[in-house]
Amino acid sequence: MLSVDKINVSYGELQVLWDVTLKVNNGEFVAIVGSNGVGKTTLLKTISGLLNPTTGKIELDGEQIDTIPARMILEKGIVLVPEGRLLFPKMSVLENLEMGAYLPESWSKRRETIEDVFALFPRLKERKTQKAGTLSGGEQQMLAIGRALMSHPSLLMLDEPSLGLAPKLVLKTFDIVEKLNEKGITILLVEQNIRLALQHAHRAYVLESGRVVLEGAQKELIDNEHVKKVYLGM
Repeated sequence: MLSVDKINVSYGELQVLWDVTLKVNNGEFVAIVGSNGVGKTTLLKTISGLLNPTTGKIELDGEQIDTIPARMILEKGIVLVPEGRLLFPKMSVLENLEMGAYLPESWSKRRETIEDVFALFPRLKERKTQKAGTLSGGEQQMLAIGRALMSHPSLLMLDEPSLGLAPKLVLKTFDIVEKLNEKGITILLVEQNIRLALQHAHRAYVLESGRVVLEGAQKELIDNEHVKKVYLGM
């Protein structure tokens, strides 16, 4: 479904990603894990079209997408839930959801989709007239995911969904993401909580200093000596 082939990405003269290659198959739950500041967010922004690789290419279903605007990438079904959620704090829950129905086709189906989001997140229905900025951290994360679902993504990318959440809410968020995957949405997750990410994802890539240093299936990486020593404290 998604193919990232040897991309290099820079901010001005500062190179952040080096020959990064990864694949995400249709229906998979894939995680990109690593410490803070290794380029995980930059990778998602590049896939989304918010940044452009200096070399390499990105393909979706065999079509190159790194040369087209971010809006067109959204139209093709790639949606990002950004780090920190980035909601519209002075707008209501309902208005934030409507902002997610950016595409004309999504807008025409917005009422039905909002009901689907409310079924997934009943708390949002209870808070639908409340301003997003007054929600708890967990409720804001629900809203950020709900807003992304409004455009009917085929590939949902989540950037650090556990950030700032209490442990119980982190587990609930991961359960919801897993449920979305079971419903047929392909997931690409960026996460610092490597133990939790590896417990839920089918496969994962380990990013260090802007380079993919390891990749493999869930159990393979959990049992990897480098992962156990550096990230799992074992």
